[in-house]
Amino acid sequence: MSFLDIVLEPPSYGWKDRAGNLSTPSPKKILREFFSRLNIIKSKKNWLSFTSWMMVAVLGVFLGLFIFRYFSIGLLAIAFVYSMVIMGSHGTVWYHRYCTHRAFTFRNRFWRFVTQNLTLKIIPEEIYVISHHVHHARSDEPGDPYNAHGGFLYCFLADVNHQPINRNMDAQNYDRCVQLMKHTGQVSNGYKSYQRWGSLAGPVRTIGGVLLNWGFWFLVFYGIGGPALACALFGAAGVWAVGVRTFNYEGHGKGKDKRQDHTDYNRKDMSVNQLWPGFVAGEWHNNHHLYPKSARSGFLSYQVDLAWYYIKFMHWIGAVSTYTDNKKQFMEKYYQPHQTARNTSAPARHLK
Repeated sequence: MSFLDIVLEPPSYGWKDRAGNLSTPSPKKILREFFSRLNIIKSKKNWLSFTSWMMVAVLGVFLGLFIFRYFSIGLLAIAFVYSMVIMGSHGTVWYHRYCTHRAFTFRNRFWRFVTQNLTLKIIPEEIYVISHHVHHARSDEPGDPYNAHGGFLYCFLADVNHQPINRNMDAQNYDRCVQLMKHTGQVSNGYKSYQRWGSLAGPVRTIGGVLLNWGFWFLVFYGIGGPALACALFGAAGVWAVGVRTFNYEGHGKGKDKRQDHTDYNRKDMSVNQLWPGFVAGEWHNNHHLYPKSARSGFLSYQVDLAWYYIKFMHWIGAVSTYTDNKKQFMEKYYQPHQTARNTSAPARHLK
């Protein structure tokens, strides 16, 4: 078995059934697995998943305060832009294109730190990054941690049920995980600490970093617009934290083949380009699966890519030193030959 086959902690219902097909557990089994893996009394190795969902719960309190005490149409509009556009694009820039695929490099640690903390910190990097490597290697196959064929709940609760790293790796494989995360700036546990906590990250540094990040942004929002703005934007972050967990189910056609000719050129998996994630977060998912290491995935003229605009701006001011842009390769290999084929076949169809 390869490293990517063993790097994630397998769920109790397994990745495959006895026939070797995707194991599709019932909602009851998925929920049982979810609450079992959140149980820090059962095992302190569940601390990272527990912390991640506790952050969502705390943000839910801010959302409630905004709705029932500070609500206004103006604040709702600001909250919408913050959650959908700013946090969405930041997630694409930081977690997706940099931490996972290294599509660009920062000039120094300062600019990396700035980009990492541009918004509220919610998702632990290791839960996103390691599992996303597996997703690309096993996309829509058994072992894909958010396989859309498993259903909505299978994907929605994947950060707890399928994405944490394996807790029983040997020292060599654990070191490979450490190397996958090294460029992100994460200070990883030593092997003995990993055996104790079951994670790359340590609880003190992780929780402390979240508190500092949240404290900074609360003071900024409070200083600009008082408690109303702070509650609105913290609540909006909670909405994004929940909503982003639905993306891969939608982005892979809800388990069905929804790819369209002349739009989705990657045919190796079920990923699709969607207008909404593309416009608000630069997440043109089918394009991304064609060229995962590209800092730009909005290749066509209508495919707005705010994440790419940020990376390009950072390069212009010298904060980003290098990046990969596969637009030229996409146009030459996929788009232009496709257009040529359409144009040459059009007269024949007309005559027929």
